[in-house]
Amino acid sequence: MNEEKVFKDPVHKYIYVQDDTIWDLINTREFQRLRRIRQLGTSYLTFHGAEHSRFSHSLGVYEITRKIISQFERNHYEDWPKEERLLCLCAALLHDLGHGPFSHSIEKAFGTKHEDWSCRIVLGDTEVNEVLSRVSPDFPKKVAGVICKSYSEEIVVSLVSSQLDADRMDYLLRDAYFTGVNYGTFDLERILRVIRPYKGHIVVKESGMHAVEDYLMSRYQMYWQVYFHPVTRSAEILLHKVFARAKHLYEEGYTFGFMVEPILHLIQNQISLEDYLLLDESVMQTMLTFWVQEKDGMLRDMCKRFLDRKLYKYSTFDGDQGELIQRMEKVMSEVGFDPTYYMEIDFPSNQSYDVYRAGENDDNLPIFLLDHKETLTEITHRSEIVQSISGFQMGKHHVYYPEEFLERLNAEEYPDVWEMLGEQE
Repeated sequence: MNEEKVFKDPVHKYIYVQDDTIWDLINTREFQRLRRIRQLGTSYLTFHGAEHSRFSHSLGVYEITRKIISQFERNHYEDWPKEERLLCLCAALLHDLGHGPFSHSIEKAFGTKHEDWSCRIVLGDTEVNEVLSRVSPDFPKKVAGVICKSYSEEIVVSLVSSQLDADRMDYLLRDAYFTGVNYGTFDLERILRVIRPYKGHIVVKESGMHAVEDYLMSRYQMYWQVYFHPVTRSAEILLHKVFARAKHLYEEGYTFGFMVEPILHLIQNQISLEDYLLLDESVMQTMLTFWVQEKDGMLRDMCKRFLDRKLYKYSTFDGDQGELIQRMEKVMSEVGFDPTYYMEIDFPSNQSYDVYRAGENDDNLPIFLLDHKETLTEITHRSEIVQSISGFQMGKHHVYYPEEFLERLNAEEYPDVWEMLGEQE
């Protein structure tokens, strides 16, 4: 490259592009589409600043990966395969290429996976594939292998996808910045100084354990305070219900007043790569706006609720209250709400660190500490903090429903349901 390119970035200050291949990938149609996909989906309805894109996050993951590799090269680590540099950088840049609008809600409604779409874009008839093929004919396949975690070199996959990877490090810092919270902050520079390649693994120098603890605690806090925020979950649930209703109506032979082909093909489960690349959040928002005028009352109502932020309310309940939930469904039907679309039981759960157990979760690569004797020890054997937040699922049971349901609910006739819903947070 004749001249180094620079992006000004609010998280990393500057993002440096030093390879023609990376610059050409950034300028492809498929990568530019990520400007029109929000990084945090429906979180902007909870945290108004969360308008940042998958484009900026992908650049950030690339930059962290570039910094890690530069540090490896400066220190002349023999265990780092120098020939894999460009492969790592390309995979880091393209790892989220297949995300769709409001990705997790869409994935749940239609059974799609963004990782699969990322690989389809890399391997398909696309501008991205054309740029990668200039490196070598088999280079797109290698990049897809890293993204889908099937590539043979663990050390390469680890930089992009592991429990201490460039992806997580960027989204924690970036999401914290744009949501305005402090939970996701950690000492990135310290972590970059203490990670290193060792016998085919990415490991952490033992003296850097506390920086990793800080990173894992940040992840723990971000999941419970931001990613699993019940208002954000309510928006995701409502959006999922919208598309579930649209799919049901199509199967029943309903004639939509407004429809665009890519979404119709998505509903039909016949979406092509070209259709998928036309989907972004502006298309989805337009669809929701027009569906507010649909003949079907439920579809019309749910779209209006989403667009006007009249989201479902939520209450916390004991997970053992199955009979009470069934009674609530019965009452909801009696007062005019179809519980299929106007009620949802949600139990978000996540592990901040998944303890490695050979043969059980080999895809979730562990964090190893390297001591002065060059002995590797998984971090849970040294850190009480990591032990306390790892290895188990935790979460809260929430039931979601329209606020109007409370107005129609007869408290005297159904005191148990009223009492449960009265426990709102």
